[in-house]
Amino acid sequence: MTGMRSWLIRRLLLGAGQTAAVVLLVFALTEALPGDAAVALAGDQPDPARISAIREAMHLDRPAVERLGAWAAGLLHGDLGNSLLSGRPVSSYLADGFGPTLLLAALTLLLLVPFAGGLGVLAARYEGRLVDRLISGVTLGVYAVPEFAFGVLLVTVVALHLGWLPPTAVGYGGDLLAHPAVLVLPVLVLLSRPVCSLARLVRAGMIDALAAPYIAQARRYGIPGVRIRYAHALPNALAPAAQQLARTVDWLLCGVIVVEALFVIPGLGTVLMNAVAERDVPVLQGLAVVFAGTAVVLNLAADTVVFRCTPRAGVAA
Repeated sequence: MTGMRSWLIRRLLLGAGQTAAVVLLVFALTEALPGDAAVALAGDQPDPARISAIREAMHLDRPAVERLGAWAAGLLHGDLGNSLLSGRPVSSYLADGFGPTLLLAALTLLLLVPFAGGLGVLAARYEGRLVDRLISGVTLGVYAVPEFAFGVLLVTVVALHLGWLPPTAVGYGGDLLAHPAVLVLPVLVLLSRPVCSLARLVRAGMIDALAAPYIAQARRYGIPGVRIRYAHALPNALAPAAQQLARTVDWLLCGVIVVEALFVIPGLGTVLMNAVAERDVPVLQGLAVVFAGTAVVLNLAADTVVFRCTPRAGVAA
């Protein structure tokens, strides 16, 4: 327990440092972009005097370090600040975009875990045979296709040519769950690559576990093959898959920008794109904190699972 506690403290401190580094990097990159929120508000043919007045009213004329310090001081009290353009709290932007992104992530995970796990176990069971080669070939081919290209293909064939499903979420309002047909194509695109990577990891882990001496001993004792595969081999094959699953959840919750842009879904990815286009630094900073914090928590959870399953892995962490 002492080793576990010290390891957890080290990882929490490392996560806090990573989150701070992400926020600083986002702020620096935003400052390096040409123009700012005052230019975006001034219109297509801005008057320099008007831009200067807007910049002064929005406190953009203050030094960057001073603005960052004021924002960080508010963050310590749970205040993510207000949008430069609308004046709305950043937390309201996050709340608006979190619902659609969470819905997509939840639906994707509900299908991802059983489907990828089943494919990986099936491929490992028939290692080297036709089923294994077929699953490995298909997953490798699908993984090589970018999400945007796969999404465009689905929209062109399934939505526009065949007319089976709506091509985008435009016109369906914010309640996507009330229109499940809108979610089919985005979820298929989100599933495409994670299923492939997770299935291949489960397959590799299962093959290694089934070749272990304790599995051979279990067979000699006459334990049924199903129990050997699912009660003994599978739990030991899940450590690398758990880490990949954590990265996938992080990728989903932090807003899949390409998918949300392609299907016009008002999630966190859309909020991020709008904030970049408008140079809305407080919204970008708030998103950076949420994204970085989510990544740290999920990876810490995955590493904890690995540490508990294989304690020696934590020695090097």
